[in-house]
Amino acid sequence: MRLYSTALGIAREDSPGELSLLDLPFADLGALLRGPGITAARTAAVVRQVTLDEVRVHAPVPRPGKILIVGLNYRSHAQEALEMFAAMGRPDITLPTEPNFQVVAGSAVIAPGDDIRLPAVASRQVDYEGEVAAVIGAPATAVDTADAMGRLAGLTIANDVSARDIQQRAMSGDPTASIGVSKSFDTFKPLGPCLVTPDEFHEPLDLRLRTRVNGELRQDDRTAGFIHGVAELISHLSRYQTLEPGDVILTGTPRGAGVFSGRHLHPGDVVEVEVERIGTLRNRVAAAPEA
Repeated sequence: MRLYSTALGIAREDSPGELSLLDLPFADLGALLRGPGITAARTAAVVRQVTLDEVRVHAPVPRPGKILIVGLNYRSHAQEALEMFAAMGRPDITLPTEPNFQVVAGSAVIAPGDDIRLPAVASRQVDYEGEVAAVIGAPATAVDTADAMGRLAGLTIANDVSARDIQQRAMSGDPTASIGVSKSFDTFKPLGPCLVTPDEFHEPLDLRLRTRVNGELRQDDRTAGFIHGVAELISHLSRYQTLEPGDVILTGTPRGAGVFSGRHLHPGDVVEVEVERIGTLRNRVAAAPEA
């Protein structure tokens, strides 16, 4: 089942490009998940039908309670990071054996088509990271891996935009910087365009992910390259805090982020993250607001 949060309410894509607006008293999928849950969208009456081009699509969950960012979760990206550390004269650095994560602000979420705004305080080294995002559908507290997929509402697409200068200061031990802050600026978490329910996928997940900047292919990998699968991530993260309906987990990015080639984002750039069987998330980059 493919579901959308739109300006006209919650919609189900019953055939390609055709949306059924549903008779549900909720503004978006986040509110639905915090209420009766995703199954309500399967049985809801249809108010009317529109084409996808006729409606403004919002982020599936416009304001998650929390967003958890998992780092170094593709084998290709982990190897890329080790190569960078070695070039910096730090061959002693090794990868974590458990998922490495940060909690960032839900207020950073924007919709497909919204602008990524470069922040005035950190506008020079802003970077993209195409990711598959897992949306929680039921509370999860210290769940076993075998039970974890039952807590999943579905998958969507995310762009984990980051201010690399702040992130690198934090990684160097600067007490005035934070990795979470580097990823929490307003507009730094584009999300969408739709939520695809778990019955549309199989574990282990094997979806092609591609990221393009101005049409140039920058990232191209498959989720089969995950180090930790979706169920393992849900289980691990739920040991640290209860995952609640509408929370979002970003499952990591593959090789090819701009930080490794020195190609950061600039005003006017267009970033597209495409994930097989989900769709394409497209956002334009806008200049930092004037003081």
